[in-house]
Amino acid sequence: MTKKKNRRSLKNDLRLILRGYRVLYEVCPQNIIWITVNAIAQQFAPYFTLYLSAEIINQLIAGASLQTLLTLALVTVTGQLFLNVTLHLLSCKKEETESINFDLNELYMLKVGCRMQYKHLENPDTALLRQKIRNFSNFGGHGLSTLLWCYETLFGAIANIVFSVSLTMSLFRTMPHVTLTGFLACVNHPLSALVLLVLIGLNIAVKMFSIYQVEPKCTKLWSSFNFRFARCLKYADHNADVTVLGAIGLCIERCRQTLIDYDNECLRENFKLAAKRSFIDRTMETVTNLALYLYIGAKSYIGIFGVGNFFLYTGTVDRFLRAVSDFGSSISRLRQNNDYLIEVYRYLDLPDDMYRGTLSVEKREDNKFEIEFRNVSFRYPGSDTYALKNVSFKFRIGERLAFVGMNGSGKTTFVKLMCRLYDPTEGQILLKGIDISKYNYDEYVKLFSVVFQDYFTFAFSLGENVSAKQDYDAEKVWSCLKHVGVWNKFSKTERGLETPLGTGYQTDGVEISGGEAQKVALARALYKDAPYIILDEPTAALDPIAEAEVYAKFNEIVGDKTAIYISHRLSSCRLADKILVFHDGEIVQQGSHDRLVADTNGKYYELWNAQAQYYT
Repeated sequence: MTKKKNRRSLKNDLRLILRGYRVLYEVCPQNIIWITVNAIAQQFAPYFTLYLSAEIINQLIAGASLQTLLTLALVTVTGQLFLNVTLHLLSCKKEETESINFDLNELYMLKVGCRMQYKHLENPDTALLRQKIRNFSNFGGHGLSTLLWCYETLFGAIANIVFSVSLTMSLFRTMPHVTLTGFLACVNHPLSALVLLVLIGLNIAVKMFSIYQVEPKCTKLWSSFNFRFARCLKYADHNADVTVLGAIGLCIERCRQTLIDYDNECLRENFKLAAKRSFIDRTMETVTNLALYLYIGAKSYIGIFGVGNFFLYTGTVDRFLRAVSDFGSSISRLRQNNDYLIEVYRYLDLPDDMYRGTLSVEKREDNKFEIEFRNVSFRYPGSDTYALKNVSFKFRIGERLAFVGMNGSGKTTFVKLMCRLYDPTEGQILLKGIDISKYNYDEYVKLFSVVFQDYFTFAFSLGENVSAKQDYDAEKVWSCLKHVGVWNKFSKTERGLETPLGTGYQTDGVEISGGEAQKVALARALYKDAPYIILDEPTAALDPIAEAEVYAKFNEIVGDKTAIYISHRLSSCRLADKILVFHDGEIVQQGSHDRLVADTNGKYYELWNAQAQYYT
């Protein structure tokens, strides 16, 4: 690596670190302020005691009165008590900073829920990036967590340096009008101060060199080993295949080998390097301390300052050297952490360039929100193939629609565009004749209740699962559960709507079957009470007859809402007022079941006959 590249790297490293602290301050400003105040107070306390102790010794040797000595002792004790109380209060306040870890996770969650376009959520690279951030944060505390942990040490080191330098400035005073000879004359000469400063500077340089040489390789490779180790652990308890295949031994061996590789590539080499640097560091520190003690002792002997200052200066210089070491260690760790911060910033910087509109969606009690697709075509990001091609369709309010077609024919893409998870590549989607992109996004998405094929239940209470809120209308929740046919199961439980689903969040939760979970998801769609209800194959795990029964029941309770059913099972589609047949991104047929099945040359007839054996 060239020197030019190193200089550029330092500048970039500092920029990354400063940005990280800006993010932390935006996420939790009060916590950062309390950590700062606590760090300053922690560093001030020993200097206060050190200064007054030195002053008491000086006054004692100078023959000060008992009253003066008692006054200084009282000030020292009172000040220490005050500082102890202050530090205790600050430490109690600092304990609240443990919530910062939650605040950081909240930052990532908000990025997903509020500030990230759906195209990023669907991108596997985004999911992998988020998993990497979670892994190196949980396993090694890297990323923004490292900035947090280093902050108090870093700021404390800066405060330590300021306090120690302030109290040590008088160490370099001389007595120009005093005649001295030999060693004492050298100590009293101004150049002696320069020599001591150079020696202290060399000590600092050696410490910095040691810090920057130790562990750089391990830090860079830790993320890779961390990810591999986490993946091995995930395989070990991931699914039944591991048990059936008897592959647990393979997983354990891979975990062990990962640790051995890390030990061989990083730790052993690092330990040797650290031992060598430590020897040099300790030798230089011993030489510096020897010179320092001789210098301070000689000046005290000359009478430039009192004997008490001998203890003051040796203490402050020692704390100064430790502060410099702490500062260098913190900066080194922060620079090494930048590899992880880059990944965090990649995630936080995923663009949200979707226009979210400003036009308010009119509130209507009659649910008459007319939506029209007009010559809509769409390609997924990074693809040259159209998922939808020149699709036009106008919804009739209160109509029951079924979307059918083979996998990849465009059914789910149509729904995603309708819900504005994506914007069309070409054409327009209109609400009451106005492009949906002009409507306030949050208001527009409230028009839709969607149950996707990969629906899930939260490991929270039943009421929270149905309402997706912490505060909910209990009567409305019970009504929705009754409509979907799962009311009896939960009405008999002791905790009712407060019953946790599963044991993932609370140990006293209730396990429910796949069919019951599906009904809870349907109840959730009813609770939202949106004008459009969309079921995107949520019953794929059920047999054809059971699926038809679910759709029939749901058809009865959607009322005047517009309902869309997406299914590969054409038996369920007979309940719809109109069927839309998708093929290669186009709507190739539409009409009732009887009309479509009568067209022997149509795609629907082909699909129906391919499944007819299951309906006989």
